Amino acid sequence: MQQINNIGRRKTAVARVYLRPGSGNITVNNKDFKVYFPSDVLQIIVNQPIELVSEMGKFDFFVNVKGGGVSGQAQAVRMGIARSLVESSPENRSVIKKEGYLTRDSRMVERKKFGRKKARRSFQFSKR
Repeated sequence: MQQINNIGRRKTAVARVYLRPGSGNITVNNKDFKVYFPSDVLQIIVNQPIELVSEMGKFDFFVNVKGGGVSGQAQAVRMGIARSLVESSPENRSVIKKEGYLTRDSRMVERKKFGRKKARRSFQFSKR
C-alpha cells in the first residue's frame, strides 16, 4: 500500500489528507496536530475515527487544511481521516458510517441580503 489521498470539508474549511503506513503521526500544515490544534476538544475530534477503528499506531497522516475557523478545520480533518481509513480497509465503513464521520455537514453561512443588516436582521425600525 502506498499513499491514499482524500478530502474533508466543513463550512468553508477544506482538508486534504494523505495517509501512509507509519507510526501514528498526524501532521497538519507541517506542524504536529497537537501544536496546530492546542485545545483538547479539537484534538479529540481529530482522533475520533482513528480510535474508533483502533488503528492508532499504524498510519501517518499528512494534512493540508485551509479556510474557515479552527473548529471547522478540525471537523474537516476528521472527515478526511475517516474517508481515508475507509479506503484503506473497506470493512471499517459500517463502523465509521454509524458514527456519522462520513456524512458531509452541509450547513453553510446564509448570505447577506440587500436592504438588511445581516442575512435576516433588518435595520432598527423607528416609528417616529
